[in-house]
Amino acid sequence: MKTEAMIRAVQQNLDIEVDGRAGPQTWGAIYQAIVRPRATPSVAFTGPRDHANARSERLIATLLPHVRPYARALYFKARDNGISINIISGTRTYAEQDALYAQGRTSAGDIVTNARGGYSNHNFGIAFDIGVFSGNRYLPESPLYKAVGALGMELGLEWGGNWKTIVDQPHFQLRPAWAGDMTDRAMLAELRRRTQQGEDIA
Repeated sequence: MKTEAMIRAVQQNLDIEVDGRAGPQTWGAIYQAIVRPRATPSVAFTGPRDHANARSERLIATLLPHVRPYARALYFKARDNGISINIISGTRTYAEQDALYAQGRTSAGDIVTNARGGYSNHNFGIAFDIGVFSGNRYLPESPLYKAVGALGMELGLEWGGNWKTIVDQPHFQLRPAWAGDMTDRAMLAELRRRTQQGEDIA
């Protein structure tokens, strides 16, 4: 079998765009399918590195308690590798998500999300976005986002840089243990149901 035909077969099996070229989307999907840890590592810090800076901590505090240590772990892991990041988005209300969804559609700005309120992992306290900084200057685009993405996956986080539609390199999320190998759509439906019923999301 020729290389292009093999790549096409792999892409079809992974349910991603089939073009016969092994680009970032293909390699990311292969990583998720093969290399991704089966069990999420346990993350905890003790001592002076318990907390990120005040700006990041304000947003980390909006996340579910079991997700917060992972956001802090990524913060410090990036800095240990010479990359300065801050947490720049945490949990959003449905209304905040709807306003973000309207951006580039019915309000000014570029389209930044395909998710309405209730259809984003940010609505349930399991997702956060990071920003890469050079000193105090925010870098909306940088190859360093890919490096942070790899660090996040090492921690057991899912990375938006591997998404198939809107690639979201600043985005990280911690899949609930019960979600296992659920599709994102099924997981979000269960998150909405549990939220409506007042059940534990974790």
